[in-house]
Amino acid sequence: MPTPDDSAAVTAVLDALVAAWNRHDADAYGRLFTEDATYATYVGTLYQGRQDITESHRVLFTTFLKDTLLADEVVGVRLLGPDTAVVTGRGDTYKGGRPRRLGKVQTYTLVREADGEWRIAAFQNTKRRPLMEAVSFRFAPGLVPAAARA
Repeated sequence: MPTPDDSAAVTAVLDALVAAWNRHDADAYGRLFTEDATYATYVGTLYQGRQDITESHRVLFTTFLKDTLLADEVVGVRLLGPDTAVVTGRGDTYKGGRPRRLGKVQTYTLVREADGEWRIAAFQNTKRRPLMEAVSFRFAPGLVPAAARA
């Protein structure tokens, strides 16, 4: 049965992910994923496996994402059993001051592996398009998520 400690352990993995990013440590970043993890970027690139995720971030940290920091906000943690969790959140990369609004919606699936450690088995990163979202809500109000209507 999942416990509050499991929820804390899951969010600790995401804290470690942010810390590894902020150090631009591709190896530490990659170790937080399962050996066969999938990683979908907001531009649609799909990386498969820890090694692919690690090596792509090694390149990103020295090119497009050089000197960036990672902002992350957990929206919810759902423990689906003793060894599986789904985390929804928001995130963004930045330089300088942390952005007030994070521009990406993220989903993480974590599993507790045989060694007892929680690791990320799947990650999906989607860029938010607030203008498109607002237009669609205006013309089709039924598309507004329930949480935003309350």
